[in-house]
Amino acid sequence: MNGGDDAASSAATSGPPPSLEWRFSQVFGERTAGEEVQEVDIISAIEFDKSGDHLATGDRGGRVVLFERTDIKDHGGSRRDYEQMDYTVKHPEFRYKTEFQSHEPEFDYLKSLEIEEKINKIRWCQPANGALFLLSTNDKTIKYWKVQEKKIKKISEMNIDPKVIGNSSIPSSSSPPPIVANGVHAEPHGYMSNDFSFPPGGIPSLRLPVVVTSQETSLVARCRRVYAHAHDYHINSISNSSDGETFISADDLRVNLWNLEISNQSFNIVDVKPTNMEDLTEVITSAEFHPIQCNMLAYSSSKGSIRLIDMRQSALCDSHTKLFEEPEAPGSRSFFTEIIASISDIKFSSNGRYILSRDYMTLKLWDINMDSGPVASYQVHEHLRPKLCDLYENDSIFDKFECCLSGDGSRVATGSYSNLFRVFGTSPGSTEAATLEASKNPMRRQIQTPARPSRSMSSMTRVVRRGSESPGAEANGNAYDFTTKLLHMAWHPTENSIACAAANSLYMYYA
Repeated sequence: MNGGDDAASSAATSGPPPSLEWRFSQVFGERTAGEEVQEVDIISAIEFDKSGDHLATGDRGGRVVLFERTDIKDHGGSRRDYEQMDYTVKHPEFRYKTEFQSHEPEFDYLKSLEIEEKINKIRWCQPANGALFLLSTNDKTIKYWKVQEKKIKKISEMNIDPKVIGNSSIPSSSSPPPIVANGVHAEPHGYMSNDFSFPPGGIPSLRLPVVVTSQETSLVARCRRVYAHAHDYHINSISNSSDGETFISADDLRVNLWNLEISNQSFNIVDVKPTNMEDLTEVITSAEFHPIQCNMLAYSSSKGSIRLIDMRQSALCDSHTKLFEEPEAPGSRSFFTEIIASISDIKFSSNGRYILSRDYMTLKLWDINMDSGPVASYQVHEHLRPKLCDLYENDSIFDKFECCLSGDGSRVATGSYSNLFRVFGTSPGSTEAATLEASKNPMRRQIQTPARPSRSMSSMTRVVRRGSESPGAEANGNAYDFTTKLLHMAWHPTENSIACAAANSLYMYYA
């Protein structure tokens, strides 16, 4: 008893954890100054696997790129080498692993609709037998991919015996033909060129090629299953269940439940489509399975609400178990109220106790055991409130920013404009609220403001106060660039490491 009280009192006196100092780790696909970014190269999805050893990105060109962790445990250097290192924290390091074309542009002839190849979401599945598995989706079609190393098969002997041909255009066997990975001879050295002519009387002796398996390996991505024709509207979310067998896909009006092994059948578990479409008042914007309980899932709506449903209650889960929404402040309603209230992304904490949601203006943290309101709210774009008319005119108000939580749930992060992202501390009493830039110098936007009398305020108040002092501007006075936005980011599951996408570049940071 006393020991528990002592622990509680010591925890209370210790206070919140110190703010993290973020440092640049790596960048992939960095563009040079003035280089034009191709539309197909812009990253549209980022996801770590559960172990944190692999990272996947998808782009608007329908490609999926995989990275693997390559931390070197033993550098083999001297003590002086370690002392001269500019960092003291061990952090994840990744390298390019492979890439493959996941989706191609299609055309729906029945609806006269072009289906673009852009990857909307990627989700890792459970690995098996040394192979990696993942789900990727565009607007209409979900694909289940298997990526594994396979040994390369090569042709070890020539198809034609050069001794029989003599002085023909085929060189002697003393210089074997170059082999490429798929077993086809390269042309430049004269092997079986188009100019080759058979000698008179034909070739008396032919030898079949001998195929051998070499020790070299190559990564092969194979599409195991295609889950198609189940959504009338654009797919905005996929999420795999903790049971390792099922996953959900969500569009504007429906959530479907799939079995990974069955591609021609799915079950509709949520349907918010009204009988008369004129009565439609809200749409589904994001859906996520509970990380531990395979019967629980949550989905968000364009009205700013989150519904938690239990699939054990009924086959069609139109009635929710819990509804999370924040009541509208009286007298605050405007033309933009519903637009900025729309939730663009939700994420469960790793223990399943909390849900993080992102709307246009704020990040909100919800306790699934308390539906009266969020336990914390972090202002991200409050300083843009005076500019909502301009943001509506240039469509920026409809941008869908993602959010993420650290593995231990002590911090949350989300993106903003000018390639900035924000990191907030969630521990009781924490005032951590960092603004960083997706560049090799993430802290350069942290310009110190003139000293003011010390004030006790929450991280939310501090960000609001900073934004209201210079509406529509950054801390150092530069105008926001609404064309460069950091929409997609992911937090490493076990370490303080963040991956974020700025156009076609993938930046990684650690603390």
